[in-house]
Amino acid sequence: MTAIRQPDLRFLLAHPAHFLALGFGSGLSPKAPGTAGSAAALPFYLLLTLVLSPLSIALLSIPLFIVGIWLCGKAGTALGVSDHGAIVWDEIVAMLPLLAMVPQGWKGWLAAFVLFRLFDVSKPWPISWVDARVKGGLGVMLDDALAALPAAGLLWLGRGWLV
Repeated sequence: MTAIRQPDLRFLLAHPAHFLALGFGSGLSPKAPGTAGSAAALPFYLLLTLVLSPLSIALLSIPLFIVGIWLCGKAGTALGVSDHGAIVWDEIVAMLPLLAMVPQGWKGWLAAFVLFRLFDVSKPWPISWVDARVKGGLGVMLDDALAALPAAGLLWLGRGWLV
C-alpha cells in the first residue's frame, strides 16, 4: 500500500473506478460518508427503476458486487487504506436489494436505510469477524453484503407494517 491519502475532487475524477468507489462523490462527505453513500443508493435505485424492475435491480446487485471488489480494491490501493471511509460503493450495492424488496415508497425505503445502517455500523458477529479478517476489495464489499442480510430478514418480517 502507498501512504494514506485523503480523497478529494481531483482523486474522485482521476479514474472511473474512484468515481464509482466513492459513490459518485457521496464518499467525500466530511461527516458519516458511509451514511451518505447509503443515502446515495436511493437516487441511483430510482434512476435504475426507469429501465428495470425491482427484481431486476436486486439481481443486478450481484454483478455490481463482483465489479465492486475490483473498484474498491483499486481505490483502496490508491488511497493507501484497504477500507477507507470514503469508499462507499459497498453501501450502495448492499442497499439496492433492500430498496427493491420493500414496498415502494418513502416508508419502505426509510426502513431499509435505517436497518441497513444499524447493522452496518454495529457490525454484530459474524459481520465483525469478516470485517476484521477479510481485506482488500472483497472485504470491503463482503461486510456490507452481510450487514444487508439481517436487515433483509427484519424487513421481510415487518413487510405488512410498511405498506
